[in-house]
Amino acid sequence: MEEIDIQLIKEKNDKSFASTRNACKLCTPLGACIAFKGIEGCVPLIHGSQGCATYIRRYMISHYREPVDIASSNFSEESTIFGGNKNFCLGIDNIIAQYNPKVVAIASTCLSETIGEDVPQLIREYQLKNTDKELPRFIYASTPSYQGTHIDGFHEAVAATVKAISEQSTQNQKINFFPGFLSTEDLRYLKEILSDFELEYNILADYSDSLDNPSWEKYMRIPDGGTSIENIVDMGNAAASIEFGYILNKGRLAGKNKKQTKAYTAAQYLEEKFSIPRFSIGMPIGIKETDKFFKVLSRLSGNPMPEKHDKERGRLIDSYADGHKQIFGKKAVVYGEEDFVLGMVSFLNEIGIDVIIAASGAYSGKLKGAIDMVKTQTNEIHIMDDSDFENIREMAEELHPDIIIGHSKGYYISRQLGIPLLRVGFPIHDRMGGQRIMHVGYKGTQQLFDKIVNAIVEQKQNNSPVGYKYI
Repeated sequence: MEEIDIQLIKEKNDKSFASTRNACKLCTPLGACIAFKGIEGCVPLIHGSQGCATYIRRYMISHYREPVDIASSNFSEESTIFGGNKNFCLGIDNIIAQYNPKVVAIASTCLSETIGEDVPQLIREYQLKNTDKELPRFIYASTPSYQGTHIDGFHEAVAATVKAISEQSTQNQKINFFPGFLSTEDLRYLKEILSDFELEYNILADYSDSLDNPSWEKYMRIPDGGTSIENIVDMGNAAASIEFGYILNKGRLAGKNKKQTKAYTAAQYLEEKFSIPRFSIGMPIGIKETDKFFKVLSRLSGNPMPEKHDKERGRLIDSYADGHKQIFGKKAVVYGEEDFVLGMVSFLNEIGIDVIIAASGAYSGKLKGAIDMVKTQTNEIHIMDDSDFENIREMAEELHPDIIIGHSKGYYISRQLGIPLLRVGFPIHDRMGGQRIMHVGYKGTQQLFDKIVNAIVEQKQNNSPVGYKYI
């Protein structure tokens, strides 16, 4: 009888699969749908079950507080076995009849990807059957949730849109701007900054109006706003591209064990296809990263920083000094999308808060290296990628943070630990105005700084045995 290798058995057991209890991420086609809502006249179509579209609509409506229509090819048992071509064509027919869209943007799901649906072929077959009709534009993003997160889906949708629509004719002096997954208020502020530098630009995806509309007198099936098809086509003629993010997903889903072929972000694709120079910088959260953004804008525009932004920067520096004694040495847990976490870590280092946990549900394998690149603090940061909220909670219980920074799904941890949660990012379901939180630039950083200081002061004040009215 062969001798049993006890150590080998132990190693195998140590690496055994543990189920996710509360994932620190959302589904991939959800991110794609948010990006698609930033295209003018676009209706997203989920190629999969009705439940996927319902889940996505629920999350988006709860955060943005706007009506959101997401179409579905509505897979049944029959379509799961024999293919979803019939449902796909019927779904597009219904979208065209009810919405008359300029664009139908298709995102795949776990189900359609698992059975091997060839969506580009389905699109071609539909177009060939309807040559006598004026059809909308079609965009397709491959977004199975078992190979990514909502941020992967977002970047995948943006890259797919540029690949499908952008063209090159005559070069101009416009700037392509890919800000990534930010709030509607962030997008409005960033457009204001570009205009202040007197830059013409094409931005994708621009859901600043389509997911944050004024009150309507009459219901609109497709809300106003979004990047026009003409501007997306024109991206092939731009003088340069700016993209936010050190990690991104390189325009293709980066599954944990997926072999990577050549892949692109939207800006990388334009650089290689049309030789458009690309500037990749981090999320401009905090002074350091915002300074990099403004330097790029000055270089591209030939203009110095506008006075109003210079004053915003000066006021922010002054506030750092004013609030330093309240927050220096405090410990924070940060979680969310990788590039967003990276921006927050850089900012928190600036203001003297020690990040003890930096967590994301994504798994690019790049988070640790990127954090090492931007961090200035000397204490150890526990970096948790491919993470679960229960793992974050268990680690936080051991390390005793003073504040948690992230979206609403981590509220139960702050409640259990009795410390404040600063709500940022997506999704925010338990407060009003989540879509209007500003995170970027000097102005957004100022708002974040004030909220962090006040959250820590309020916690201390509420737990004071004597109470006080001055700080």
